[in-house]
Amino acid sequence: MTIISDLINLNLSDVTDKVIAEYVWIGGSGLDLRSKARTLPEPVNDPSKLPKWNYDGSSTGQAPGQDSEVILCPQAIFRDPFRRGENILVMCDAYTPAGEPIPTNKRHGAAQIFNNPEVAAEEPWYGIEQEYTLMQKEVNWPVGWPVGGYPGPQGPYYCGVGADKAFARDVVDSHYKACLYAGINISGVNGEVMPAQWEFQVGPAVGITAGDQLWIARYILERITEAACVRLSLDPKPVTGDWNGAGAHTNYSTKSMRNDGGYEVIKTAIEKLGKRHSEHIAAYGEGNERRLTGKHETANIKTFLWGVANRGASVRVGRDTEKERKGYFEDRRPASNMDPYVVTSMIAETTILWKP
Repeated sequence: MTIISDLINLNLSDVTDKVIAEYVWIGGSGLDLRSKARTLPEPVNDPSKLPKWNYDGSSTGQAPGQDSEVILCPQAIFRDPFRRGENILVMCDAYTPAGEPIPTNKRHGAAQIFNNPEVAAEEPWYGIEQEYTLMQKEVNWPVGWPVGGYPGPQGPYYCGVGADKAFARDVVDSHYKACLYAGINISGVNGEVMPAQWEFQVGPAVGITAGDQLWIARYILERITEAACVRLSLDPKPVTGDWNGAGAHTNYSTKSMRNDGGYEVIKTAIEKLGKRHSEHIAAYGEGNERRLTGKHETANIKTFLWGVANRGASVRVGRDTEKERKGYFEDRRPASNMDPYVVTSMIAETTILWKP
C-alpha cells in the first residue's frame, strides 16, 4: 500500500468527531457537475441542519464577475463512498444572494410541481434508465474500440460477457456498489447494445428524490471514471452510423395507475403526453434529434406513438401492465443528457395537472 492510498483510507473517527461534507451542484452548462468540500464539527443526517455555502459563479458560467457569489442550499444527503465513515455527499441547488433560484437551478421548479397537493397525492414513482458511454481519455472514441477503427457490428454486446464484448466492467461494477453504499436506490446495471455503452437504473424513487438520486449517481460515476482515467460521455449519439444512441428511458406511474382500473388512467396520461409531444422533446436533452431517428429502437422525433412491448415507440407499455390492467409505462424519448429534475416534473405536470 502506498503512502497516498494509506492516507486516503484513513479512518477519521479514530481521532476526531469532525466529518467531511462534499457539496455537489450543477454547473453552468446544466450538465457539468461541480463540488467542493468543507469540514463539519460533527456528523449530520438532515440537510436542513447543514450550513448554506457559496461559490464563484463567474467560474462556472452562472454569474458575472462583478457579482459572482452564488448560494448553495443543501437538499439531500448521501453517504460518501470515497471517504466513507460518517462523511457525506450533499446534493445542493443554487440561488442568488437575494434568494432567487438561478436559471440553471431546475430543482426549484421541479420541487414546486412535486409539492403541489394533487401531485403529492398521486405519489409519482420513477425508474430512470441512464445509458452512458465510456470514452478513451485522450481521444473522442469509445474504450475498447481501435483508435480510428470499429469493432464488429452490434449484436453480441448487449448484456454480453467476454473481453471482446464487455469493456471496462470494473468501472461499471465499482459504480454499482458505490451507489448502493451511498444510499441510492440503484436497481441494476447492464451492458448496452453499442460496445462501451452501459446502463444503470435508479428507482423506484418518489418525486423529487428521483432527480436527486440520479444526479448523485452521475457524480459518483464521474469520480470513478476520473480515477480510472476514462471519460464519461452522456452524448445521445456518441458515434454516428449504425450504432445505438444513448437515452434515459423514464418509467413512471402514479397511485391511480398502480390501483385497479389503472390501465385507463395510463392511456389517458399517454394521450396527454402525445398532445404535448413537441414541448417534451424540447426539454428532453440536447442533440436528441441525432438519436431519435426512427431507427435503433427509437421512434422518430417528429412523431408520437405508443404501443405494448414496442421499443420503437415514443412510449412503451409493458406486457405485465397490459395483463394486470394497471402498473406503469416507459417514456423512451428522454436523451442520456437530460436533466432528471426537468423530465420527471414535466411528466407529472402534464399527466396530473395539465388540463387539455
